[in-house]
Amino acid sequence: MQPQGHTQIIVNLIDFGMNLQEAGDAARYYHEGSSEPTGTLMTTGGDLHLESGVPEGVRRDLVRMGHKISETLGTYGGYEAVAWDPVNKVFAGATESRKDGCAMGY
Repeated sequence: MQPQGHTQIIVNLIDFGMNLQEAGDAARYYHEGSSEPTGTLMTTGGDLHLESGVPEGVRRDLVRMGHKISETLGTYGGYEAVAWDPVNKVFAGATESRKDGCAMGY
């Protein structure tokens, strides 16, 4: 999940213009069963696990496209981040509901 989670956060920040907190709070997905660099080949299309925040319409569209969908708890990683805002010259911090943490600064 780690590289998939990192990619989802970066896409949320850059492509969707979310702030640090929004990027971490957004619903995640996890695909398993893909072909692997170790030689494992995907034969079934894999499984797409979705968090509960993924809208029902998106779920229906994914099933219609042939994806095997399931909802799984606890496989989506955790996110805590700090970023420098060069315009306002301050740090911003975020943590999300999958972690037991908080964003603090001084």
